[in-house]
Parts: sequence; structure tokens; C-alpha cells
Amino acid sequence: MKLYYSTGACSLSVRITLLESGLPFEAVLASTKTHQLEDGTDYYTINPKGYVPLLEFDNGERLTEVAAIQQYIADQVPAKNLAPANGTMPRYRLQEWLTFIGTELHKAYGPLFNPNASDEVKNGAKSRINGRLAYVNEQLAGKSYLLGDYSVADNYLFVVLNWSGRVGIELAPYPNITAYMARMLARPAVQAALKAEGLIK
Repeated sequence: MKLYYSTGACSLSVRITLLESGLPFEAVLASTKTHQLEDGTDYYTINPKGYVPLLEFDNGERLTEVAAIQQYIADQVPAKNLAPANGTMPRYRLQEWLTFIGTELHKAYGPLFNPNASDEVKNGAKSRINGRLAYVNEQLAGKSYLLGDYSVADNYLFVVLNWSGRVGIELAPYPNITAYMARMLARPAVQAALKAEGLIK
């Protein structure tokens, strides 16, 4: 398999999941700024959407979108318990979290990375994010991970929350989140993924 990624982007969550899974993969850098691979290939010829992640299988088939890719990987290695079994309420809770992270958190950070966004737009985004963080903090009360047990949703949440320091969002007011981030950072696969992308030494 090939994982097309951009440094520190949401594709990092897929890299973490792949490392947790033990499945072999090759990581291919696809810059979200130039939309080119390192060999000059136009990334749009691989993914017309132009963004990461994209998982390419050995037969040439391709899968996009974090929520879909995360669940695909988890289902390849059921013994690793990266996701609850299909058809169970815990699996739908996983999908609930993946959807929330993607639509309510991930997208909310977008304006904060846009140099052309006005202060009014950025302040509005921060207000929305802080409202979502208060909800997440509440949901983590008394739990080590989102579902209680670790799952692929935690990888996605960790990566999105990890952007906070770069865009002026303080996590300190949310003690359950800060404890959660420390737990996630202690996972060997998280450490390995961050090192692979040059985000930590």
C-alpha cells in the first residue's frame, strides 16, 4: 500500500493507524501547497480532490477520506482492536466520532491556516472550536479514550488537536483533553509517526 501524505496534515492520523496496524506501507509526500509529488508528478492526476490522505492499494485501487481509510485499515487487522466490530453500536459510535472530528473540528480549523482570512473570520473560528473543545473535554471525563478503549478515532482527534498550538488555540483550559493528549503522545506509533514526518526529533 501507498499512503499519500502531507507533513502534519490529517494524513498523519492515517500514518499512526498504519503503524498501529503493523501493515506494510510506503509513504509518498504530496505537498498540499504545490500539489506535486517530489518527482514533479501532478498530484491531481492521482487524486482529483487534490488533498490528502489517499491510500493506494497494490491493485491500483484508491481510497480517500480519513474516516473511510481509518475503518478500512482497522478492518484488515481485527485482532488489533483498532475499531469495534461492524454492525455493533460501538462501531456506530466510532463513526459518530469520526464524523464529528471531520466536520465539526477539522473543518473549523481551516480558516486559521488561511493567511487571507480576516481577523473576524479567525475569531469566529476560534469561538466555534472552543465550543467543540468544551464538548470533547466533557465527553472524555472518566475515560482514557473517546470510546473508552483506544480506537482509530483517537488518532484523528489527536492530529487535529495537535494543530492547536500552531493557530493560537489553548488546550490548557481543558484538563481532560490535555491528559488525553499526553496519553496519545506516549503511544509508540504516535511517536514513530511524528518522527517520520520530522515533527519531533
